[in-house]
Amino acid sequence: MHTVTSPDIHRAGFACFVGRPNVGKSTLMNALVGSKVAITSSKPQTTRRVIRGIVHRPDAQLVIVDTPGLHRPRTLLGERLDSLVLSTLTEVDAIGFCVPANEPIGKGDRFIADKLAAVKKTPVIAVVTKCDLASKEQIAEQLLAVSQVGEFADIVPVSAQAGEQLDVLAGVLIGHMPESPPLYEDGRLTDEPEQILVGELIREAALEGVRDELPHSIAVVVDEMMPRDGRDDLLDIYAHLFVERPSQKAIVIGHKGERLREVGTKARKQIEGLLGTRVFLDLRISVAKDWQRDPKQLRRLGFYD
Repeated sequence: MHTVTSPDIHRAGFACFVGRPNVGKSTLMNALVGSKVAITSSKPQTTRRVIRGIVHRPDAQLVIVDTPGLHRPRTLLGERLDSLVLSTLTEVDAIGFCVPANEPIGKGDRFIADKLAAVKKTPVIAVVTKCDLASKEQIAEQLLAVSQVGEFADIVPVSAQAGEQLDVLAGVLIGHMPESPPLYEDGRLTDEPEQILVGELIREAALEGVRDELPHSIAVVVDEMMPRDGRDDLLDIYAHLFVERPSQKAIVIGHKGERLREVGTKARKQIEGLLGTRVFLDLRISVAKDWQRDPKQLRRLGFYD
């Protein structure tokens, strides 16, 4: 069970969370890191890139790699996402397998548990998420059910929303890290370029409240990000939203451009919080036809082979 860390040993390494879409992986990472890093949205499969958050402790540094949800791919983009996930699994020191406390274990969870069983050398910790949405009886039943879908080094119930058991989970993950000096200088929460994080925040704002057919049809490219001439307190950001069809463009823009303005305002506030400076955000929207299935468009939008 729990690996005990000696106080005079420093540990550092990589951990990742996997699970079917919408089981609370990004929310959990953000709660552990204490800063909004990966995009979190109520729509499944919205985390697109492998984003690292870093948990600093006096005796340890835990680098968390966030992955998109594993799923059976239906498009070229889906295949790229899944190859990203599987390559991540072989490069980390521990894997957190996330299953929500308030939903029965289903085919998707078993599909991922089977994939994880093939990753022989990496310890897998089952993380029962969203415990704030379940009764004590439900949580107990889920812990038992989870124990029956695979062999896990530990099983930890948590609530990222309520902040419960996060220290326990961090301690368990750190216990599986190798002895090592810190891998990143103190204070750095992510090694993602700021432009990618800004693009993710814009994408999250664009996803909120739109119809179900949109999630995977929105991509964001940040064209320019630079301080305004003669001002050191204002950052100009020019970004482009891409959708697949004119009908989707109309949904994002909204009546007389109202929705796009709301997206811009929400994203700008989030970006200002992330970067700690005032921001001018210029948002454009274009149609890039069927970009999810077009290798050239995928490369242009930042998804590489």
